Amino acid sequence: MTGRENNASLAMKLARTLFGAPKHLKDPHLFHKMSLIPILAWVGLGADGLSSSAYGPEEAFRALGQHTYLAVFLGLATALTVFIISYAYSRIIEHFPHGGGGYIVATHMLGDKAGVVSGSALLVDYVMTITISIASCCDAVFSYIPKGYHHFKVPVACALTVLLIVLNIRGVKESISVLAPIFMTFVASHLVMLTYGVLTHTEKCGPLVCDVRAGFTNDLSSIGIFGILLIFVRAYSLGGGTYTGIEAVSNGLQIMREPRVQTGKRTMLYMATSLAFTAGLLFLCYSLAGVRPVEGKTLNAVLADSLFGSWPMGNWISFITIFSEGALLLVAAQAGFVDGPRVMANMAIDSWFPHRFAALSVRLTMRNGILLMGIAAIALLFYTGGSVSALVVMYSINVFITFSLSQLGMSKFFIGKRRDDPRWLRHLAVHLVGLVLCVTILVITVLEKFTEGGWMTLVITSVVIFLCYLIRGHYTRVRQGFADLDNTLLDVPISEHGEPPAIDRHAPTAIQLVSGYNGFGVHTLFSILTTFPKTYRNIVFVAVAVIDSGSFKGAEEIEALEASIQAGLEKYVALAKKLGFAAEYRMALATDVVEKVVEICKEVGEEFPRSTVFTGQLTFRLEKFYHRLLHNETAFAIQRRLQWDGLTTVIMPIRVRT
Repeated sequence: MTGRENNASLAMKLARTLFGAPKHLKDPHLFHKMSLIPILAWVGLGADGLSSSAYGPEEAFRALGQHTYLAVFLGLATALTVFIISYAYSRIIEHFPHGGGGYIVATHMLGDKAGVVSGSALLVDYVMTITISIASCCDAVFSYIPKGYHHFKVPVACALTVLLIVLNIRGVKESISVLAPIFMTFVASHLVMLTYGVLTHTEKCGPLVCDVRAGFTNDLSSIGIFGILLIFVRAYSLGGGTYTGIEAVSNGLQIMREPRVQTGKRTMLYMATSLAFTAGLLFLCYSLAGVRPVEGKTLNAVLADSLFGSWPMGNWISFITIFSEGALLLVAAQAGFVDGPRVMANMAIDSWFPHRFAALSVRLTMRNGILLMGIAAIALLFYTGGSVSALVVMYSINVFITFSLSQLGMSKFFIGKRRDDPRWLRHLAVHLVGLVLCVTILVITVLEKFTEGGWMTLVITSVVIFLCYLIRGHYTRVRQGFADLDNTLLDVPISEHGEPPAIDRHAPTAIQLVSGYNGFGVHTLFSILTTFPKTYRNIVFVAVAVIDSGSFKGAEEIEALEASIQAGLEKYVALAKKLGFAAEYRMALATDVVEKVVEICKEVGEEFPRSTVFTGQLTFRLEKFYHRLLHNETAFAIQRRLQWDGLTTVIMPIRVRT
């Protein structure tokens, strides 16, 4: 074995150790093994919503200033809003069961323009999910670490991001199983803290009612009912971070255990109930315990200290409670790594994003998307210095852009269903109320926080939308060029060349790599025949049915993909025989086209010793820097691998008008 082969083998072993072994695509139980039951889905996706109780209620409570008597009403409004938005997303799960959430709803109901806005906002939102969750995790943990070490927050946050990248490349279920104990520790510790906080302060309920009455009377005489309403609505809106993550369940339906709709709706119920309970009781506990902000500590850490301070080992119990909160925030970052790449893949399938982002790794994870989300989150951590206050503003704006478009789309959906669904008016009312709430929160957050980071969110999202339009414009031009090629070549009349000869294993053989039956493949075949006339006797067509996020939805979709590829290969064989050649085909199923093609070609090369591999490659008059990103240079990667293995490989240039 050469040194190069030793290095490749070592790198492969290291990658397998870190990311795990490949999945077996022919395993009939593959989807069942990788899918999540409701309790695991609650951990992996619901944690995003539940973890927002670590920063959303605190931001809203701080926004009240001296008017803390409104916190009780704020808790009730927050819990009610959670249930309204969750109910609206349960309807999305029911009517759009293939996942994609806000992006799919906006695209199907409001059109492509609304879809790309929603999708771009979602992508930025999921980067924020990762960033704010990890930054809040560090804030919670560092609440119990001396201030002299607080400058390590950002490096620690970056290290945690890298850890999550590795875990998610290994697989969603594997990463969630590792993090599930953290989630359950949070649920148990916060259930104890909140119930204890309410039960031990029942004697303060009477004085609290008096404080509320006195505060309301005082403000009514000084600023009036309109002023009180403005303060309340402002605090309610700036606590919009509480609702972030509610959409995660509808976006991640692809990883749910069948029946997906029932699993998704049950997960949504778990998440909504736990979030409403936690956020609502936090506001009540803040008021009953008289909690006030302390520099260097989160409000929840102050609450835990005040409640458990008199307990034996109370400091340790407080630390465990807040540490579990920080750890849950780490789990919540999962939603960004689970759903962000899925939204990216949906947009890639629709040509808003480079097509390579729809590809799956050998572990059947969207590795490209996971890496991009992680790198963007690390960049954002450095840009904001890990400031949760700055991040929560940026986060909330994009969440409510998507929420608003989703509610508008579902309102249009039920108006269109008014003749078919007897309960359409009830559903419509919920979505209209949700739309009003979401638009109100969005507008107030943008106006209040525009100069404090809101402008940056709008700029980043606008840049993503602009890039999406550039990418899609390029793909549209290329697709039109392929359409012209199809129209020119697929209907070319070909006269029979007599009975095709039998396969001769020792005769010169052309191995042509193809995808579906299209003008690109036919053009490549004709180029081989005209460039090397009377050279080859046999033609072996090779195709790989590539599993990407668009086809990895169930066994039926994979079978349909295989059938489509096989039908195309049979057409190529029929065409070659008409032209007077002996022909046959080989096909396989894979996620990595290069690896599988190299494997098949080597097998065919052993069977046909005098063979040459041919593949087509799209070429442009002027090669631009972005062409390599937008178009997978699969042909060159295959050529390098095969020529290293001693198998001659020729790339035939294919020109299309763009």
